[in-house]
Parts: sequence; C-alpha cells; structure tokens
Amino acid sequence: MSGWIKTQLLEQVANIAREAGEAIMQVYARDFAVSYKADESPLTEADQAAHHVIVKRLAALEPRLPILSEEDVESFPGADGEGRFWLVDPLDGTKEFIKRNDDFSVNIALVEQGEPVLGVVFAPVADILWQGARGLGAQRIDQCGERAIRVREHRPGQPWRLLCSRSHPSPGLDAWIEKLERHDAVELESVGSSLKFCRIAEGTADIYPRLGPTSLWDTAAAHAVLNEAGGAVIRFDGEPLCYSDTTCLINPWFIAQGRGELDWTGF
Repeated sequence: MSGWIKTQLLEQVANIAREAGEAIMQVYARDFAVSYKADESPLTEADQAAHHVIVKRLAALEPRLPILSEEDVESFPGADGEGRFWLVDPLDGTKEFIKRNDDFSVNIALVEQGEPVLGVVFAPVADILWQGARGLGAQRIDQCGERAIRVREHRPGQPWRLLCSRSHPSPGLDAWIEKLERHDAVELESVGSSLKFCRIAEGTADIYPRLGPTSLWDTAAAHAVLNEAGGAVIRFDGEPLCYSDTTCLINPWFIAQGRGELDWTGF
C-alpha cells in the first residue's frame, strides 16, 4: 500500500514543518494573546499561523489527500478511498509554548489504513527535526547534519529511562511506576509534547506510558518516527495504537516504547 511513499515526499513534508516552525517563532519572539477553545485547551496566534501554512502547502502536494488538523476538525471529509489522510498538529505543546519552556513541536503525519506511515516532528527552538517513513527508516536532522536513529534496547538490570508529560500529570502513573520498579530502577524525566516519542526513537529514553487522554494529532507523527526507529506504540490491551476511527479523536491509554523484555500488558 505505502510503496508510493518516496524520499521526495518526506523532504517536502519536512520543509512544510520547517516553514510552519518559522511562523511559530515569529509569534514566540513577541507578546501574544491566549484564548481558549470549548474544551478549555489554549489557543494562540502561533497555532493558527502554523495551521494555515501547513494546510496550504499540503493541499499542493500530489496526490491530494484529505487533511485532519487540530485547528479545523470540521472541514475534514474523512479518509480517501484508500484510507489515506494527513493528520496534523500545527503546534503540539501549546501549554509549553505559553510557558516559554521551548518544549513544543510541529507534527505532520500521513495515515494509511489506520497506520501512521510517514511522520515529521520539528522542534523550532532547538532547530531539530525527526522524520520517518515506511521503507525509508528514521532520521534526526540538526545543526550537525542528518543521522539515522534507532531505539535503545533495554537490558535487565539497567534503569528504565521513563518519560512523562510536563503539563499533563496522570493520576495512575505513580502506581504504574511502582510496578515497574519491582523489576528494575527507574530514571524519570518530564518532557513536553511529542518530543517524548522522539527521545525514545533516538535511543535516549526507553518508555513513555500515557495514562490519560491525548488526541490523534498529538501522537501520529512521532508514532511514525518511532515505528521506523524500531519502537512501537501499544495500547494497554496489547494492540497497536490505531488511527482509523476519526469519529473518535481521543486515543486510549498507551505506552510508547523502545525495545525491552517486559510485557506491558501485565501492568
């Protein structure tokens, strides 16, 4: 199905993410207003500016595919006849953006038959881009150039490098960590936005358990990167996280992981 994805398409999407990042940074460099949506999530000029850049540029790509963006859910007509659509979070980590702690990103994913088969995550402040596409592997691109990335393989006796959300604490996370500590030590770090997935993909962390709500656009792009780096995102029932049902925009609880020997379905 996804054999049509070529390096050129990945490069085009990466360029779009960078252009959206430039629009975000223009707002980040000055004072900006914050409003709130019906679900009380924050919204800034930067979210909207990045959205307009991404939607305009994706609409010009071939083949032309439907776009589901956090900032315009109502316009999404559904996946095309082959189950394909773009899934976009123009500014993932708006709370981090407002706090000015730099942990936010641009997320663009291509979904096919419920699976994220291409993903680009761009961190504008650090100027780091992570990308991955089926058949093309996963890469990190920064000031030092481009390099292939791969998850770390956790071995028994090593501490688990566990990432948690900076702005969305999970009430059940402490109990989950206690179970994990019965096997090995845990090193805990708080990181914002989808950058947690990217840290696992590049081998600097092991797991990110999410025991709370996230939306489809929060995870898809980084999920694609992690898949291509040898990791996975699984639900608590052991099944892969899936994006085929766009009538429900909220993900179930999940674990983003590198490689290790524990069966997380027992947690």
